[in-house]
Amino acid sequence: MRPTTEQLEILQRGASEILKLDELEKKLDRGKPLHVKAGFDPTAPDLHLGHTVLLTKMRQFQELGHRVTFLIGDFTGMIGDPSGKNATRPTLTREEVQANAETYAQQVFKVLDRERTQIDFNSRWMGDMDAAGLIRLASQYTVARMLERDDFKKRYADERPIAIHEFLYPIVQGYDSVAMKADVELGGTDQKFNLLVGRTLQQALGQEPQIVLTTPLLEGTDGVQKMSKSLDNYIGIAEPAEEMFGKLMSISDELMWRYFELLSLRPTAELAALKDAVADGMNPRDAKFELCLELVGRYHSKDAAAAAQSAFQSRFAQGQLPEDLPTTALSCPADGLAIGHIIKQAGLAGSTSEALRLVDQGAVRVDGERISDRQRRLPAGSEFVVQVGKRRVARVALAAE
Repeated sequence: MRPTTEQLEILQRGASEILKLDELEKKLDRGKPLHVKAGFDPTAPDLHLGHTVLLTKMRQFQELGHRVTFLIGDFTGMIGDPSGKNATRPTLTREEVQANAETYAQQVFKVLDRERTQIDFNSRWMGDMDAAGLIRLASQYTVARMLERDDFKKRYADERPIAIHEFLYPIVQGYDSVAMKADVELGGTDQKFNLLVGRTLQQALGQEPQIVLTTPLLEGTDGVQKMSKSLDNYIGIAEPAEEMFGKLMSISDELMWRYFELLSLRPTAELAALKDAVADGMNPRDAKFELCLELVGRYHSKDAAAAAQSAFQSRFAQGQLPEDLPTTALSCPADGLAIGHIIKQAGLAGSTSEALRLVDQGAVRVDGERISDRQRRLPAGSEFVVQVGKRRVARVALAAE
């Protein structure tokens, strides 16, 4: 096992919160592999890079020599996770759960090491629990504590329905940690309440409480909203290599470091050296190439990633625009929309201030014309192509408000 300090440095990178860090340090100091779990409800996943933030953290635990269990919540999937929902979530049938679980298994090994991953199903212990056992388990948690959860609190205050079975979801998820004797449980920030229930139940039932590690939500290609198919700012792990490469190259230089932090498996020292190199004058594009090669290579192959880079460089070196370049519609006031806002809202920069810096640097063109005036406004009803450097491009249509 690697030294505790080295492991902590790796595990803290990109984590939103670790509860409790001092307890994790003590567990690592024992020098024995920890049992790390993360549960997934099989709800017909179509994975994008946002989903892989948690899987990447699991992979880091694997690389450090710990035992990882990918837990498919086939039992909890029939309850329906209410996390973040403002209404009761429809439940899944056993047949739907089983079909969706197979979909998960086909995709997760694009991230996890198949040889070092244990797959389990929580129906293995929950399916045998009788009503008396479930009642005893439910007695370990109070309604008052349950209503501390943000989504339940809001629905209760708004007099929206909360079904009794929804209270069972975090209790059953928490019991998974008891049944598995988990040392660490991973989850997104929206799962924090459920993960802490696991700690509570372990303590109540005489086990050493697990460490809770939450991971943040990854911003999409626009650099603002969380990655989502509905917002069309996602990068799917099953997309063709060239499309994935192009989308990654379209993110802002600022957002690139966020992707490195949350998605890369490279050592922390290497990433720090790369960031220093950019600060010392290395073209950020070359650093972004390294990000693209790592991620496209992981989800496709190294050869596919190299071919995608070659195609990308060839296309943009020749000034060619993608044939299928989509149109981004933006709302425009009567006096026009400022170029800085256009660049930012089109997803070509992470912020308006960054967009204006790009204008000052002469990196922005509209229909081939270089824009040097940061006060430039484009009129409602116009449609044009905006290019930032050679790698970021968007077709924009301005619609009057």
